[in-house]
Amino acid sequence: MNAQERYAYWMEKLSDEDPMKRELEEIRGNAEEITDRFWREIAFGTAGLRGICGAGTNRMNVLTVGRATQGIADYILASGVDPRRGVAIAYDCRYHSREFSELAAEILAGNGIVSWLFPEMRPTPELSFAIRELGACSGINMTASHNPKEYNGYKVYWEDGAQVSGEISEGMSEKIAKIDLFDSPRRMPLNEAIKSGLVHILGKEMDRKYLDYVKSIAQRPDKDLNKAVKAVYTPLNGAGSIPVMTVLRERGFSDVAIVPEQRDPDPEFATVGYPNPEDPRGFACAEKLGRTIGAELLIATDPDSDRMAVEIRNGDGEYVPLNGNQTGALLIYYMAQARKEQGKLTGREMMIKSIVTGDFGRAVCEDYGIQTFEALTGFKNICGRIPELEKKGYRYFFGYEESIGCAPGEKVRDKDGVCAAMLVMEMAAYYKKNGMTLEDVLNEMYRKYGYYAEKEVSIVRKGEEGNREIRGIMERFRTEAPDAFAGTAIRGKVDYLHGYKDIPASNAMKFILEDGSWFCVRPSGTEPKIKFYYYTKKNSAKESADAIAALSDAVAEWVR
Repeated sequence: MNAQERYAYWMEKLSDEDPMKRELEEIRGNAEEITDRFWREIAFGTAGLRGICGAGTNRMNVLTVGRATQGIADYILASGVDPRRGVAIAYDCRYHSREFSELAAEILAGNGIVSWLFPEMRPTPELSFAIRELGACSGINMTASHNPKEYNGYKVYWEDGAQVSGEISEGMSEKIAKIDLFDSPRRMPLNEAIKSGLVHILGKEMDRKYLDYVKSIAQRPDKDLNKAVKAVYTPLNGAGSIPVMTVLRERGFSDVAIVPEQRDPDPEFATVGYPNPEDPRGFACAEKLGRTIGAELLIATDPDSDRMAVEIRNGDGEYVPLNGNQTGALLIYYMAQARKEQGKLTGREMMIKSIVTGDFGRAVCEDYGIQTFEALTGFKNICGRIPELEKKGYRYFFGYEESIGCAPGEKVRDKDGVCAAMLVMEMAAYYKKNGMTLEDVLNEMYRKYGYYAEKEVSIVRKGEEGNREIRGIMERFRTEAPDAFAGTAIRGKVDYLHGYKDIPASNAMKFILEDGSWFCVRPSGTEPKIKFYYYTKKNSAKESADAIAALSDAVAEWVR
């Protein structure tokens, strides 16, 4: 069916009392809006489901969420795992998150599958931790992470605590595809499901276990730290407020102020708009408070608290954002130093990064004898490699990607902004005791390993036409890319479309230049955009900045 046919089908099937029918009545005759809502069925992809909330096949609503949950229930029952092990379910502060979570629990119960439901919003990393702690067979998190307020999402995990991928993801997709959106899922009312023992409400005990785990990732004892680090933290109105502040307080970091207008849940994100701490505009309120109290450090987590970003105060007293490559490399450097001094490095440690993450962290790992491995973008791929590498005798050390995400500990198989925030505070406290700021440490690393530079550019193309344009850009790179960019020859290309070495297939390409610079291009798996990642290493900061600017300008001109 095309978009108009799907629209007509929905209008026929929805009852007159259904709010979605009234919503669709309002767009009758609006071809552009109808196309945007119905040109496709929202895909079960990189992170489960993610999209704008509303009526339509290309939207997050009770029908698309219900069908996905019934398909996942069908997969669990067909997989042979014990349904009594259960599915852990969490959600964030967004519109419909609680509604979708309870709907999922009711559908699982209707299929005889136990669920473990958090009673209030929780950070994504706690869900990943809870899956393994409970011995659950799966997990579901209702969150759109850092997307704008109009969005919500549906992340799916498996028993290892990582997001589903490979055969499991494909198997779930096949089950979901067999279900018509208007086929009523098997469903048991929540109160009845709780009384029958098919839904368990998780209490504070799981929160305590998770926070104790986070504290166990501490690298150095208190005697090595100067905890008088003045900092500002913002949860951007999301799930990080209580766990981050609790961990910092319990570790003795008492000079941390929370941004008051961003402390409590707000699905409107009224004070920030786009709640992505990777965007420096998200730090506006934190910077204002930081200047008022003289903070040395600003920390932000996104609404589901898996991403964590940092701004540091430089020598001129200005706040400067660190990107994910810099933050990851700093944490690797700090953790490697600590473990070497403690005699804990064996030469079998592994660091896992994504294919679009820079090589700064790799350089640090090489210096400390830590092995680096790569994975496709996303922590389902990064953490998904842990079991296979452990079987080969490696021990997990760290995982990260350029988009301000890292997994410092093995028990959380996803980005962990709560743990990362604690480690950044600890790192700042250690270097403060040794007379250094984080800017000093970063400059020390540049002098030691070379001046790495990076830049990310996104081109947004929405809707069906935008999707075609993005596909066209990728096709041009595969068939028409020049032999040089910015006057520097291309010495190597990697096309991941059919897989590369031990990396599975993905719609991404990497171009390596003669001077060692490289860039990668890939469509986003969760947003209507195509992303470009540029990297270089030179002998000075200016050389690196100039090389990155020239390369990104040349590629942009060719794409245009």
